[in-house]
Amino acid sequence: MNRIAAAVATAGILASGVTLVPTAVAAPAPGPEFMPAPIHWGPCESENLKKAKAECGFLEVPLDYHAPGGAKVSLAVSRVRHTTATSQGVMLVNPGGPGGSGLAMSMLGRAVPNHAGDAYDWIGFDPRGVGASKPALTCDGDYFSYNRPAYVPRTPELEKTWLDRSRGYAQACATNGPLLDHIKTTDVVQDMESLRKALGEEQINYFGFSYGTYLGQVYGTLFPQRVRRMVLDSNVDPRKVWYQANLAQDVAFDRNIKIYFDWVAKYDNLFHLGRTGAAVEKLWYAKQAELAKNPAGGVIGPDEWTDIFLQAGYYRFGWVDIAKAFAGWVHGADWTTLKALYDGTHAPGEDNGFAVYNAVQCTDTQWPRSWNQWRFDNWLTHFRAPFETWGNAWYNAPCLFWPAKAGEPVDVDGSRVAGALLVGEELDAATPFEGSLEVRRRFPNARLIGEPGGATHADSLAGNACVDDKIADYLTDGKLPPRKPGNRADAECAPLPDPVPEGADAKADAQAAGQPAELRSALVARAAHH
Repeated sequence: MNRIAAAVATAGILASGVTLVPTAVAAPAPGPEFMPAPIHWGPCESENLKKAKAECGFLEVPLDYHAPGGAKVSLAVSRVRHTTATSQGVMLVNPGGPGGSGLAMSMLGRAVPNHAGDAYDWIGFDPRGVGASKPALTCDGDYFSYNRPAYVPRTPELEKTWLDRSRGYAQACATNGPLLDHIKTTDVVQDMESLRKALGEEQINYFGFSYGTYLGQVYGTLFPQRVRRMVLDSNVDPRKVWYQANLAQDVAFDRNIKIYFDWVAKYDNLFHLGRTGAAVEKLWYAKQAELAKNPAGGVIGPDEWTDIFLQAGYYRFGWVDIAKAFAGWVHGADWTTLKALYDGTHAPGEDNGFAVYNAVQCTDTQWPRSWNQWRFDNWLTHFRAPFETWGNAWYNAPCLFWPAKAGEPVDVDGSRVAGALLVGEELDAATPFEGSLEVRRRFPNARLIGEPGGATHADSLAGNACVDDKIADYLTDGKLPPRKPGNRADAECAPLPDPVPEGADAKADAQAAGQPAELRSALVARAAHH
């Protein structure tokens, strides 16, 4: 404890810093009820959606629901209709983020076992500001360009550089105008309600992953009578929106990257990166330090190195490819494979997901106003969890300067929701399992499937029969497992096994097999950070 305190003081945490005081405001009283026009369905542009026989269209909704007669925004929507004689209604799907495109999620129904998804109209949509919705947010497409300044601000100059970058990004986002004031979670939830009305449904079914679980929580709080069935996979902890949630992630990702390094060491005969997890970890940090001086190919510096490996903390189905890239760089100076992995989650010239992520999180609730608090909290966390802490801090730092007023988060209360099925892996880093337990407590009619020892994020309908069959049963007849007493899961499933690389004794990456490629890419796109 004394050593940590001394290190914190040495880092200058208690020195004077930036202090900003944005105004926090409660949401104003709602305006007149908005009745949307029906969606005019037509062909989709995506070849995969065409193959799935999807229809696409736009839903026009108010920019500001408190002035429904004013400016409008358009939401891109897709639909794959039910193929059974009778319908179970519509199933809205959100892949997470905030900022994840959901158009491809209308194909999710075909991943449900036993054709249990066939009775639903699956509805994918790009939330306001996202993807094909109009207008789409963008601020600085080059923000994630290669070889950025090192995340860990070991010098005052690095700290100032990142604060200036964060301020500049926030200022660039101001060009998006009024949309920044109307892109909170509550706005998206109102859009979901407009989508229900436009589809002519009394109730919706809903499937949400990651941040999509928070949308479901808030929708269930504000419109509980409109929820028929709800599946929430990898639950956001409503107590920690959003500053504390990110600090909790840092510790969890550090634990998970060590799990990954242990796995790499298990196959040292293939990768030759170290016979123990500690040896692999030491090599990883050594290579990160080298990249700070000499970026791989002039493009992959220490930040890009961290971002590539962050995916291994999210999901197991990329473990083999990341280990091969690690080995390729160490043993053959292959930087092109590293660049391809980085570009897979940071498309060059693209910042829509990051812009929306900040636009939502910075205004859902008030972040700490003093940079001194950020500095103190993140250095303290860094000493426990150095892998991702400062990368995550700078990912969120535009919130210090965000050019829109913050609101107040909804007090999530699912007591009036008739039922919901929750899913969570107990070592999930992005949404720690405590969040699923908390949502279970707030939704007394919900049931939770826990996966002890599982460390993958949002992987339901990815081939785990124990989990997926329970989802199929729930979607078929609405029945849930019995609720157990206490603060625990109501049912348990073993997680999918770790992948086994080619050349070992089993097939590699079984976990990736369950979902169609475009669905997996929609989910994995979040792994740029959130």
